[in-house]
Amino acid sequence: MTKELQERPELAVGEPESRTTKSGRRRALAGLVSGILALGIGDLIAIWTGQSSSPYLAVGSAVVDAMPTGLKEFAITTFGSFDKLALFVVMAVVIAALLAVAGMVESRRRPYGTVMFYLFGAIGMAAAWTRADAGVLSPLPTLLGIVAGVLALRTLTTKERGEAVKSSLLARRSFVQLLGIGAAAGGIAFAAGRAFATTARKAVSSRESVTLPEPVERERLQTGTQVDVLEPFQTPNNDFYRIDTALQVPQLSADEWSLRVHGMVDTEITMSFAELLKLPMIERMMTLSCVSNPVGGNLVGNALWLGYPIRELLSKAGVHYDADMVLSKSSDGFTAGTPLDTLTDSDRDAILAVGMNGEPLPMEHGFPVRMVVPGLYGFVSATKWLVDLEVTRFDRKVAYWTTRGWSARGPVKLSSRIEVPRSGGNPVQPGPVVVAGTAWSPHVGIERVELKLDSGPWQPTELAAAPSTDTWRQWRFDWDAKPGSHRLTVRAIDTEGVVQTSSRAAPAPDGATGLHSRTVTVG
Repeated sequence: MTKELQERPELAVGEPESRTTKSGRRRALAGLVSGILALGIGDLIAIWTGQSSSPYLAVGSAVVDAMPTGLKEFAITTFGSFDKLALFVVMAVVIAALLAVAGMVESRRRPYGTVMFYLFGAIGMAAAWTRADAGVLSPLPTLLGIVAGVLALRTLTTKERGEAVKSSLLARRSFVQLLGIGAAAGGIAFAAGRAFATTARKAVSSRESVTLPEPVERERLQTGTQVDVLEPFQTPNNDFYRIDTALQVPQLSADEWSLRVHGMVDTEITMSFAELLKLPMIERMMTLSCVSNPVGGNLVGNALWLGYPIRELLSKAGVHYDADMVLSKSSDGFTAGTPLDTLTDSDRDAILAVGMNGEPLPMEHGFPVRMVVPGLYGFVSATKWLVDLEVTRFDRKVAYWTTRGWSARGPVKLSSRIEVPRSGGNPVQPGPVVVAGTAWSPHVGIERVELKLDSGPWQPTELAAAPSTDTWRQWRFDWDAKPGSHRLTVRAIDTEGVVQTSSRAAPAPDGATGLHSRTVTVG
């Protein structure tokens, strides 16, 4: 007989399967609870070393960075703004499974479960150490968490095996009691980490104390921009899409924020938030679109932005004649490469935005400062939590998404979509039916929108007004609907006469193309 069978005769051949199954569950729980304790302790220690050094967030961020482009695109297309939640759920399931395996291995083949925990710790420490905002102490939360987790694992598996525990305090406790204590300790550590996240509280308080300046130029808002059956022309902050690489929203306070402008410039500039607010601000309505937005998708929004023209800041710095790109950097290390000519164009209001729809930028949309550039997809221009602008060249620097196979310049594609009648809705009644939606080609503008009913000819729609070419336009079509199933297709024509292409292309590497269609049942 093996040593384990001699020590545990209940595992001998012929033992009822239910007891073996129960023992397996206990071992798995030992690993799972030990892991929860390790992660909880790590998250608690990250209060002092920075939230990005939390083991779970550090590993999650590393997973995002290492994820193949196709998988990222699938996640965004499938889950949209909930892509991070989906990642957290998948990670939780995978980690739970690995911890359960570690518990079973440790109980049967000690110390291999412990070795697995140390491997998990090494991965977590490496992930924390390699973050863009990492400090000397960034690996510490993972290290201390793993030490606590290994101690818990050894204690629980020893108790589960029926062996003596050296600590007299723990020896008096049953396996189930120790399991509960470990789970409670891990949960409390997580809760404490969240409750005492002083950086987050400070940043929120900082945002609440900001008073936005009055703009020297207000947006030329027009009446008649709204088609009454559609969502608001101006997207509310809470409804505005959010796609970025930050698993946890960076928590920057206005007092501590600064922006550095350097590189191929005559004069390097460092600016505080207070200094930025003293500069003459302009107010502009602009439509932003994510490059991952599929045909007919909802990763697009239209907001009223307040900010300082980037061209003015670059003019003060004195840009070198041979520069052609500005590499912007977020506080969490994300970078975007923006064509210099789009930032210095006197007819294009690229801004350092401090306000969104009449209030300071929401935390998740870039507080204190972000970039907003009309006509470019966000992955090359809309850097949130902005802290650095480096004037350089495309042949010298590459940005985050460019290294992952996406295009370097990212102009927004001419697009349109049908929003009414709703997708998947009930059949509409025969007779008058409103078909409506939006179309956009930021900084070029929409001249016409046309609708095709089944295989019929393209018919003009009624366009709502727009304050500028930098916003989307809403459109409507009054349809005399006949009973049956009908296919509706929309296309847009921009102010330069370009007709939206029917050629279908996926979002990668430079934006989706194709015409949006919707099948509607009448009767």
